[in-house]
Amino acid sequence: METIQERLRALREEMRKNKVSALIVPTSDFHDTEYVCDYFGARKYLSGFTGSAGTLVVGLDSAALWTDGRYFIQAASQLENTGIELMKMGMEGVPTIPAYICSILKPGECVAFDGRTVNVGEARRYDRIFRASGLRVESNLDLISPVWPDRPALPHSKTFHYGVEHTGAEMDQKLARVRERLREEGADQIVLTKIDEIAWLYNLRASDIPSFPVALAYSIVFQDGAVLYIDATRLDDESKALFARHGVRVCDYDAIYDEVKTLQGTTWIDPSTINATLVSGIQGERFEQFSPIVKMKAVKNKVELENTREAHLKDGAACTKFMYWLKNGIQKQPMDELSAAAYLQARRKEQEGYLEDSFNTICAYGPNAAMMHYAATPQSFSALEPKGMLLVDSGGHYLEGTTDITRTYVLGPLTGEEKAWFTKALRSHIRLEMAHFLYGCSGLNLDILARGPLWNEDMDYQCGTGHGVGHLLSVHEAPNGFRWRIVPERNDSAVLEEGMIQSNEPGVYEEGKFGIRHENEMVVRKGAKNKYGQFMEFENLTFVPFDRDGIDPSLMMDDEIAWLNAYHRQVYDKIAPRLNEEEAAWLQEATKPISK
Repeated sequence: METIQERLRALREEMRKNKVSALIVPTSDFHDTEYVCDYFGARKYLSGFTGSAGTLVVGLDSAALWTDGRYFIQAASQLENTGIELMKMGMEGVPTIPAYICSILKPGECVAFDGRTVNVGEARRYDRIFRASGLRVESNLDLISPVWPDRPALPHSKTFHYGVEHTGAEMDQKLARVRERLREEGADQIVLTKIDEIAWLYNLRASDIPSFPVALAYSIVFQDGAVLYIDATRLDDESKALFARHGVRVCDYDAIYDEVKTLQGTTWIDPSTINATLVSGIQGERFEQFSPIVKMKAVKNKVELENTREAHLKDGAACTKFMYWLKNGIQKQPMDELSAAAYLQARRKEQEGYLEDSFNTICAYGPNAAMMHYAATPQSFSALEPKGMLLVDSGGHYLEGTTDITRTYVLGPLTGEEKAWFTKALRSHIRLEMAHFLYGCSGLNLDILARGPLWNEDMDYQCGTGHGVGHLLSVHEAPNGFRWRIVPERNDSAVLEEGMIQSNEPGVYEEGKFGIRHENEMVVRKGAKNKYGQFMEFENLTFVPFDRDGIDPSLMMDDEIAWLNAYHRQVYDKIAPRLNEEEAAWLQEATKPISK
């Protein structure tokens, strides 16, 4: 098996042949997705870093990888001995990607990237900065394929129609909404490249990408028709019939690159997602704005919400069965991170309508949990012991919807420090769940509710507090989220609208010691309306106990204890009927009220 150094050496040879002095290799594929199929995993292939966020820059004599706070510990481990320098984004003294490239290249040298893997907004920024520094820019160069001889094939899974009983809206209704927005903006057509938007629009699902039940495709929607760019042999019969009925033409996957050159009139593009190569082919006028589907998809209708509630009850039963097994078995049988994750997945598979996990389960014991996106492997995992804490961040895709939950389980005696931080992180979670706010607020306004209890202790977590969640789509969905500052590329600072689903997951991470995270999903709903305006609140969707063994009630406020006790009553009432007799009896104990 080739080493990372050997792969980089081959890439540098290809760079020299093409007179390129620096190459940018992003995480994203041609569809700007977080989860990437093997075919598009060039950054992982070249660096060995498996995180879902990061950009690799390869120079002729150096290489560096940029990632955010979620992956600092993981990246440091995976990049060790590769010759690739870790750049901790957002940290003091860390250069930006353009600044780094300008520092290692001389005027007249060339920086390159494959325009199919970079959105046009980022490509324009690169072009502006690099040309101002006297560098040449090559934005349509694929240097990866020549040095990746065993590159995996493009996925080719069979599609299935996601019916109105789950979506609450037919394809023609969704197309009509998109066309109405085109008319409002004076656009003749819109080019869609984000595959979760395409999946939502056409009620089409597949399994091209692990944990992301969609098909690789492009689309153009016109005022009087539409085109779906996908291999037609993959389509299920029901979808093919619906496409024919509603005027959706099916063309080969790559045909869009030629077809955009023929577009007339005004074309709507989303510069945050459409790739630079596609945009370079559009000759007419362009209207540049976020895709209208972003908000349409994020605001769930009544049918989607009812389905999602049922998905969470199924998931709650699976996770509670896992908690019962874990808490009762840790003293009796050998367990490790891999066997625990497998047991949890088996309980999800027992639920009717389960399709797959919504992301790779993070099952992290003790110090491993300090890595926010730790992944145990058969080559590297930890045994569980009847002491300390186990953090499990997991979720499922069900026909009814998508779930995401984190619980931190107490396996045995805790130190005073561990118990204190367990409780303070739980306080952070509860303060945000209890939020009551005026319409017009975004996650930027509310993030302090979660961080406040930790900031008061001079503690922070280097990630957002929460993200939007798709409906049998991506577990991370724009445009809503919780964070204290705007991160433009994440597009998660929108006003919180009724029907948006949102995770709430503050935590505490002490490198070399432990990690703690408490996560539920919530849906935004309307509260009272009066002379001051429309008030909003959150309805909880997740029903799994928080581990009472980690809680120090003396550190909590009275209203937080009241919220927790009321929540645990709901957990018992909703989940106990889905358990066997022994599990239900245990749950009754696990959800008993606490008091100071």
